[in-house]
Amino acid sequence: MDDVYNELKERVFDLLKAEGLLTESVEIRARALSTREAIGSPEHQDFPIQQGKEKLMQATFRGGGGQAFTDMYGDYEGTLEQVLQLPMDNNHQRAVFVASLNAVLRYLGRIEGSIHCRDEEPVQCGKSLVPYLKDRYADVRIAQVGFQPRMVENLAGSYPLRVLDMDPDNIGTRKFGVTIESAEHTEDAVNWADLILATGTALANGTITPLLGKKPIIFYGTTVAGAAHLMGWERFCPWSR
Repeated sequence: MDDVYNELKERVFDLLKAEGLLTESVEIRARALSTREAIGSPEHQDFPIQQGKEKLMQATFRGGGGQAFTDMYGDYEGTLEQVLQLPMDNNHQRAVFVASLNAVLRYLGRIEGSIHCRDEEPVQCGKSLVPYLKDRYADVRIAQVGFQPRMVENLAGSYPLRVLDMDPDNIGTRKFGVTIESAEHTEDAVNWADLILATGTALANGTITPLLGKKPIIFYGTTVAGAAHLMGWERFCPWSR
């Protein structure tokens, strides 16, 4: 298991112990949301979740909801202690852990925005990204990890931009004037960039480690909500619920 997951598990353990939740018998249910449940009915039809390759896994804990994007989705039921004991060997285990963490932190009031935005809110998210960055950074070269179309659409005309993705249907294509590159170019893109803009899905699919500790990084999305809070990572997700 990568160091980032070990450190995150330690922080989650300490939190749950302090809250007296480790020894309680609790159930966490996680299931893959349908596209309509997850994102509603936006006008655009090019979001990754609409292509059916990944789904949102949603966990609930005492009324708190938390999500994780994953390509290995399915129901899970167990105690928080059992979730912490998952070895993080595959995307399903990581997604269960991440979604459950988000649900617990939402219940405890430690985080907000753990549920995906819907309908036309993803469009507004993309439009608000450039002003958000302009307020925090000077002219920067950006490596975006994960093809989020509305973000790429808005960034492409404002910054030098490289976009990396794992979907073979995207790799090599031109999107909004930017050629989508494969994950094999991650190291080169990170070295080139001044700022990394990364999907929180990297935490659930095990690709987060090469992105950390090299350049300033901003994560986006609901998947990384709880981890960003515990690890002190910057997160952009203004329209999440």
